[in-house]
Amino acid sequence: MKTNKQTTDNKTDEDYMRLALVEAKKALALEEVPIGAVVVCAGEVVGKGYNLKEKDNDPTAHAEIIALRDAAKNLSSWRLDGCQLYVTIEPCPMCAGAIIQARIERLIYGADDPKAGATGSLYNLVEDERFNHQVAEVKGGVLAEECRDLMKSFFSKLRKTNK
Repeated sequence: MKTNKQTTDNKTDEDYMRLALVEAKKALALEEVPIGAVVVCAGEVVGKGYNLKEKDNDPTAHAEIIALRDAAKNLSSWRLDGCQLYVTIEPCPMCAGAIIQARIERLIYGADDPKAGATGSLYNLVEDERFNHQVAEVKGGVLAEECRDLMKSFFSKLRKTNK
């Protein structure tokens, strides 16, 4: 079993969230819901992802799932012990389940999702002690305004287009 110990580097949670925002803007360019994610292990970005549900016609093509798959491939292990996941919006139940399965140690997200958030807003799956694994630390609100504004502008434009 591979273990990916987290080490201290000079980057802050805000620095890594900015990388997740870069991924979210890739989704925006494709007219996807602008959510981005990065997985960091030992101070190195090992996985990236952004929403591709519409482009791929895949209900599981969420930013978090894609970033976790990328990290697992790059580390040759589905166990992402010691890794951190940065995502621009609070994960949904499906993504929270994948985070638990991947053994993510820290989850850092930007804006809350009051309609589908499963890490505190509606549910808190990642810290539920009934599961065999819990995320050791959940931190929300990192660059929340930028993350929220990206979503608001996307949906505002979408509503105007669909009138």
